[in-house]
Amino acid sequence: MMTAARPADAGLTGPGELDRYSYAAAGAPGPGGVAHAPGAERADRVPPVWDGPEADMARAGRRAAGNRGRGLHGQLVQQLGQMIVSGDLGADRPLVPEEIGQRFEVSRTVVRESLRVLEAKGLVSARPNVGTRVRPVSDWNLLDPDIIEWRAYGPQRDDQRRELSELRWTIEPLAARLAAGHGRDDIQQRLADMVEIMGHAAAQGDALTFGRADAEFHTLLLQLAGNRMLEHLSGIVSSALHVSGGPSGGCERPAEKTVGQHMRIVDAIGAGDAAGAESAMRALLTAHGEAGGQGAGGAGDHTVPPPREH
Repeated sequence: MMTAARPADAGLTGPGELDRYSYAAAGAPGPGGVAHAPGAERADRVPPVWDGPEADMARAGRRAAGNRGRGLHGQLVQQLGQMIVSGDLGADRPLVPEEIGQRFEVSRTVVRESLRVLEAKGLVSARPNVGTRVRPVSDWNLLDPDIIEWRAYGPQRDDQRRELSELRWTIEPLAARLAAGHGRDDIQQRLADMVEIMGHAAAQGDALTFGRADAEFHTLLLQLAGNRMLEHLSGIVSSALHVSGGPSGGCERPAEKTVGQHMRIVDAIGAGDAAGAESAMRALLTAHGEAGGQGAGGAGDHTVPPPREH
């Protein structure tokens, strides 16, 4: 199991520094000594109550996650990624694989693969005779779901949530308007199914199931819009819901008022009312902003979620 207990003067964090990252000791060894993410255990505890849509919700739970990988590899990507985004690892010195391996007690293979993932996200670059170094923020893939999450739970939390909210206001009302012009009965029915699940979850105070159905609802809406570029942004919307601090993040009891707002979107789409669908989506985003992210406290109010299995 990867730990942060080994002291090092390699320019990573000092002994005990990683304790403030909740995922530092999140993985527990499973059969064969392989660490498993607690997020996956929470998902396993959700009983499948409704037939059919639970597979959609399972996909929504995975879709927001980026390409972190599994086990020790995924944990190291999570730790190093969050340390880079928070500024604990900067461009002032190279990231030495041997030092990282000793620090976190993992093999060279795990370190090498983790750095490759971070390089693909634009966080680091590896060059001959220079080594692996942290890249400037302007080079980061800020639309990567993992980076969205790491920024949202770090020092850049307020900026990240504001930027996500502005992005949602840009794309989701348009998606709702476009969706009203596409007679896809199958997707419209799945939208209604998600709203029904949200209603049951709200009545039971089940924030996790509510959040999964909510994420799938918004993903389906972008799919129904008939614009492949908008559909490609579904992972960003799911990430926004995950880190928003509202019901979808599991931070509050889901509200039945929100269910009604989602249903008004479904009704407008079913009636082919493009203007009504757009207006209903704007009303939902307004309510979500008032109930969720606005007026949130500092970064210390939230802990970074543990790495998720893919």
